[in-house]
Amino acid sequence: MSPGEPPDGFDKAAQGASQVRVDKWLWHARFFKTRSKAAEAVTGGLRINAERSTKPAQSVRPGDVLTFAQGRTVRVIRIEAIATRRGPAPEAQALYTDLAPPEPAAAKPEAVSEAEPEPAKRAPGSGRPTKRERREIDAYRLPRS
Repeated sequence: MSPGEPPDGFDKAAQGASQVRVDKWLWHARFFKTRSKAAEAVTGGLRINAERSTKPAQSVRPGDVLTFAQGRTVRVIRIEAIATRRGPAPEAQALYTDLAPPEPAAAKPEAVSEAEPEPAKRAPGSGRPTKRERREIDAYRLPRS
């Protein structure tokens, strides 16, 4: 495969006049696990070239810019190609260019681990004894000879 040639799974014959439904393209590009989740994202508020779209059947083509919410982040992407199938991740990443600025890295990795709560401690004598407590009970009950 040469550098200018699209990978397998791209419709080479229809690249000139290629259009596809926006929900189908989002699913092909692996932004959502199912097409119904992609359709929900479109009806929830997706912008195609700065114009709001609420119809999952809206057509998109290479060069269009999509802005949509995915979880807690807002994605801004430019469509580079149209695929004919939902292929592997490297193939899906070739379908778009991410235009959003990169997220800042975490300030301190140590601060994250310190913020995690410790596992709950069990009060001695409540519920079933632990292995250590069981040994202490046995040592108290049974004198060693």
